Amino acid sequence: MSRRRATAAAESSGIADDPEGGPAHSLGLRENWWQFSLFTVITLLVGMTIGVERVTLPPLARHTFGITSILYTVAFVSAFGAAKSVMNLLAGRLSDHHGRKRLLLVGWLFALPYALLIILAQAWWWVVAANLFLGVNQGLTWSMSVTAKIDLVGSANRGLAVGIDESAGYIGTGLGGFAAGLLVASYGLRPAPYLLALVLSATGALLTLTLVRDTLPRAKAETSRHHASAQDHPPAAPSLAWLARYMSWHDRSMLAVCQAGMLNKFADSLVIGFFPLYFLSHGLSLPAVGVLVGLYAWVWGLGQVPAGWLADRIGRKPPITAGTFLIAAGIVIVTASGLHVLWFAGAAVMGLGMALAYPNLITVVGDSAHPSWRGGALGVYRLWRDGGYAIGPLALGLTATIGGITAAFWAAAILLGASAFTLLLLLEESEPKRRTQPRAWEQHRW
Repeated sequence: MSRRRATAAAESSGIADDPEGGPAHSLGLRENWWQFSLFTVITLLVGMTIGVERVTLPPLARHTFGITSILYTVAFVSAFGAAKSVMNLLAGRLSDHHGRKRLLLVGWLFALPYALLIILAQAWWWVVAANLFLGVNQGLTWSMSVTAKIDLVGSANRGLAVGIDESAGYIGTGLGGFAAGLLVASYGLRPAPYLLALVLSATGALLTLTLVRDTLPRAKAETSRHHASAQDHPPAAPSLAWLARYMSWHDRSMLAVCQAGMLNKFADSLVIGFFPLYFLSHGLSLPAVGVLVGLYAWVWGLGQVPAGWLADRIGRKPPITAGTFLIAAGIVIVTASGLHVLWFAGAAVMGLGMALAYPNLITVVGDSAHPSWRGGALGVYRLWRDGGYAIGPLALGLTATIGGITAAFWAAAILLGASAFTLLLLLEESEPKRRTQPRAWEQHRW
């Protein structure tokens, strides 16, 4: 049996031997349904925490602090993205050594100053600073939750597992945004929505502290299985510099995945920072904007479970590429139309595109990385991906300042279309049963 086939066969196994000599760890959704369900609830809470501000902050900038500059208004997204992308990188690396649970708990603690700073803010820069704390919170909590799910299920249903994770998170984002819109309509822009964020964070921390089990031993057990089935493998603990080079350009599939993830966040930045301003200026009420943004998030969230299931059966590349094209198409529909019904349709098409592409990009990294450095590889990918939150609002905001907000929409559509063509050219199929080429690290192509 070839090394590639032996490795693929090992990946399909449902049992992982404990490298420390303890009882065997069963891998799979059914075998680990309780912990998997618990991590799914935690991801829902993570999504609701960030969803609170998606509807409230742009109008807060204008009506409370008198901010009229689009670039200055969307600075909160850039602050969030910069902090989250760096924490993704550090969290992934640290979790391979210190476990998932500890970092998950620390992440929940960072949500507390985020909410308090916005409640007490006397100037807009307080809000921007608060989003640095939110970025750390999201980088730690969401990274650890998705990594834990991948640890639990093994390779057989990895796409479905990531789909469930991301679905829970973005359903939560939609619910958080919708709840925040209702609270704003009844009680104003502050403090009610951020009191909700405090309750959500406290609940997540309590669940983590009392019920969550660390899943790092599962990854270690899977590592021992790889070592038994493959004669050659990369360093058990590659350096961060090695991981950054490998993920960013030495493996062309990872390069394609990283650029697609980053440009996905350009599109999401458009929804977070620009949609409320655009639609409010075109006559939609704040609750209606909340429903529109929520529709995007709900289609994205609900669609990720079938998208992950589909990718386990037809491969990762078709849904990722088609989804990226659909994101671009949805932006075009919104931008080219003045009809309210088409705005909602365009938001739904964007959500569908995100559902197809977003979780399966993570799954490709899970497929391609060695279990011993999976957390680090996911961290590098998420650094690039959420770097789109840091760069996207600034680039689109500058475009809007120079050419108007519609120009920013067109620029985002063009970038997402180019991203889809890059995926067509560079991305290789990674689903274990359909992979025809050895992974780059298996051939020392780095």
